[in-house]
Amino acid sequence: MSPRSAFIRPARPELLLILGSGLTVILIVGIVAVLLTREHASALLAAKRSTSNITQLINADVLRNVELYDWALQGLTATATRKDLLQVPADIRHLVQFDQATAAPYKGEVLLLDKTGAVTADSSTLSPTPRNFANRDFFQVHQQDTNAGLFISRPFKIRCDCDQVWRIAFSRRVSGPDAKFAGVAVATMRLAYFDQLFNSLTIGSGSSINLLNSNGILLAQQPLLERDMIDKDLSARPNFKRILREGSGSFRGVSSVDGTPRLYTFTNVGTLPLIVVVALSSDDVFAAWKRAALLWLTWLLRLELRRRYRAEAVLSELAATDALTSLANRRTLDHRLRLEWDRAQRSSEPLTLLMIDVDHFKDFNDRHGHHVGDETLRSVAQVIDSNIRRPADLAARYGGEEFAVVLPHTDSTGAGMIAEHIRSAVEHLPPVAGDAMPVTVSIGVATWDKNSRGSLEELLLSADRALYEAKHSGRNRIVDAQGVQ
Repeated sequence: MSPRSAFIRPARPELLLILGSGLTVILIVGIVAVLLTREHASALLAAKRSTSNITQLINADVLRNVELYDWALQGLTATATRKDLLQVPADIRHLVQFDQATAAPYKGEVLLLDKTGAVTADSSTLSPTPRNFANRDFFQVHQQDTNAGLFISRPFKIRCDCDQVWRIAFSRRVSGPDAKFAGVAVATMRLAYFDQLFNSLTIGSGSSINLLNSNGILLAQQPLLERDMIDKDLSARPNFKRILREGSGSFRGVSSVDGTPRLYTFTNVGTLPLIVVVALSSDDVFAAWKRAALLWLTWLLRLELRRRYRAEAVLSELAATDALTSLANRRTLDHRLRLEWDRAQRSSEPLTLLMIDVDHFKDFNDRHGHHVGDETLRSVAQVIDSNIRRPADLAARYGGEEFAVVLPHTDSTGAGMIAEHIRSAVEHLPPVAGDAMPVTVSIGVATWDKNSRGSLEELLLSADRALYEAKHSGRNRIVDAQGVQ
């Protein structure tokens, strides 16, 4: 053995173990760091989606209710200059003037003001109390601007109002026959409406929902972050300037009220001069992420995979369901119909498709509004779903007021019986208040069997043609595609 070789020693096992453990720790730390970074971004994205959904819900609800107030104002302005109403009894004139005013939620006063700002008609009484509102913004803006349109005032409290609650006013200009300023129609709404709406939505305890006008005046906030925030001018604050500049979207910023880092998601309410802002505190946004980080430090990937599995299962279920009716959505229908078609081709078992359309639904919506229309679609969907009981059958919302039912292993005779049960059950739903006639549906039926030729697209086309024939021949009936030329 040479002297040099005497200094060569095999690596000790403990050094290899330390080296291996160190590499393992580095690898685990790297994996955890990557996962935490990814989950941080996912938590932020999920919060943006959640707050975006909240802003859209508020947007839709506020638009519907402002529309009710506007209808009341338009009805009042239309009758304001009618001289023939002066000849009818006061109670009849009052009924005509304020016919549209009863439907508005959280309604305060609905008033007609003359060109001097004096009250000439009041929805709450035949003999209005002498008052003058010439100094209010909702009067002056129409006095000065011919094209002001629907105006939304700053929040205010009525001095003679015993409960001293905050209100806002919606107003429209009244023009005389010569187009000169003849007064203002005004309807007030209690801001408790926004409190009720915001309280029905779930956000974190350190977060807030806000409604501002385009001038930066705070109209509503839940919960209030400071006392006396209502009617406060926030137009000079950097966050509002950015919101006004961008119109809609999300950004992370620091609250000028309490210095809390927040995620701001915002959107305009239709074309109205209103802005909805949902401000989530960073603690609320990343609370789940912090809990997950603690779990990862103990159980790492095992808990992460479980969490992802649950999340993906929920998202998969949501992605397959129509939000309004809770039936399958169009994407699920297309997938399932293709699956059942391929199965029918292999087994030669019949496959039937029902296309169902709610009759005169556009006129129905025009009469009763979208809220009642949505409720009616849900009722029809429940009827359809309750009349298909086999696991393989599928009811889906096809689009708008149209539905589809996939009936595997069902011939035209059996499908006709199911269709008749659906048609009859819908017809026997309780009529909507104000309608003498019930809601009805027209149904087109198309069946493929082993003696048929054609593609899945032709089956869909046949069902659609049968539905068209059912509607064209009188509605509230069932037409089988076999009888359509």
